[in-house]
Amino acid sequence: MGISKKVRGALEQGSWIRRMFEDGIKLKEEFGADNVFDLSLGNPVMQPPKEFYEKLSTLVSSPNPGMHRYMPNAGYFETRDAVAVSLEEEFNFSFHADDIVMTVGAGGALNVIFKTLLDPKDEVVLLSPYFVEYRLYVDNHGGSSIVVPPDDDFLPDLQALRESLNEHTKVLLINSPNNPTGVMYPEGTIKEIIKLVHEAEERFDSEIYIVSDEPYRKIIFDNFEYPNVFELHNRYIVATSHSKDLALPGERIGYIAVHPKIDNKSELVDALIFCNRSLGFVNAPALMQHVVGSLQSVTVDVGEYQKKRDFLYPKLIDMGYEIVKPNGAFYMFPRCPIEDDVKFTEELSNHKVLVVPGRGFGLPGYFRLSYCLEDNILEGSLAGFEAAISKYRNS
Repeated sequence: MGISKKVRGALEQGSWIRRMFEDGIKLKEEFGADNVFDLSLGNPVMQPPKEFYEKLSTLVSSPNPGMHRYMPNAGYFETRDAVAVSLEEEFNFSFHADDIVMTVGAGGALNVIFKTLLDPKDEVVLLSPYFVEYRLYVDNHGGSSIVVPPDDDFLPDLQALRESLNEHTKVLLINSPNNPTGVMYPEGTIKEIIKLVHEAEERFDSEIYIVSDEPYRKIIFDNFEYPNVFELHNRYIVATSHSKDLALPGERIGYIAVHPKIDNKSELVDALIFCNRSLGFVNAPALMQHVVGSLQSVTVDVGEYQKKRDFLYPKLIDMGYEIVKPNGAFYMFPRCPIEDDVKFTEELSNHKVLVVPGRGFGLPGYFRLSYCLEDNILEGSLAGFEAAISKYRNS
């Protein structure tokens, strides 16, 4: 009795990230925190930019009257307007505050979007590998997940994508730069994806929304530029947060941006606002809305993440790991030297290095590591990575 059968089943399957976190606690208790190298979590150690603390200090010392009260469920107009202006500058596309809904992080944004769009039997296409919670979010709102495999470069298998789009497809979910691979979909790939979506809409006389999960949009390396999807598809909705670009994951502040030319925009935005309220979020955190409105052009030092990538990547390659070099975010997704990714991550754990098996992201045979960590953890992990792959190098 007690909890629902669905939740009980989900708990039994468990989250690999949660499992590795719990294993890390046990290892640190046994061997000491300095002797365990936990690369399993995407929890940035980088501090928020100085502008964040300056704005926060101003608000604390000179609070605006009523700044902790309820506001419109979409969020403060001035915050939404600041987001709209920033998007207009970034994408050279006309936005208005009414195109924006402030949310409780990107996870809250995705749940609001799926609640708004999905009916029973509607399908959401996920591009593997994918963030572990996506399937749960879709299931929360009665949808079904259809998973499309990647090619060898972790870009979508376009033929498989074409075959996955059908009369039940309501949403195609994109995450680029990607968690767990760090790969960013180039503009050519985005155009091919949208071409397939348009063909499917015509073939099935349907409407397919592209929902883009973009918490890493501003963490891009090597002078890559983020493709302007707003020019390519009107049924386009962004879900994002400031968890990564401002290093504020615990503050749960994000937003939804709908394409200014999307069909029935007024009804859609009203529905998003309604679902923001009815799901119990009510509104995004008031204090953080006051803060981030003035920080839309500010990010953490992305160069620091690139330095960490450029430190770790060549060393793992020299050891014999096969890795698609990340273009952004702060993850790598190496291929395991054996087929069983769980067994290999257990081998790494034996050497006090914690990573997450690829099956937790819908792609067995790989593992995810995060490098948004202190340099001493990355440096300390190298011996364990070398010892683990050496066991299987000649087998």
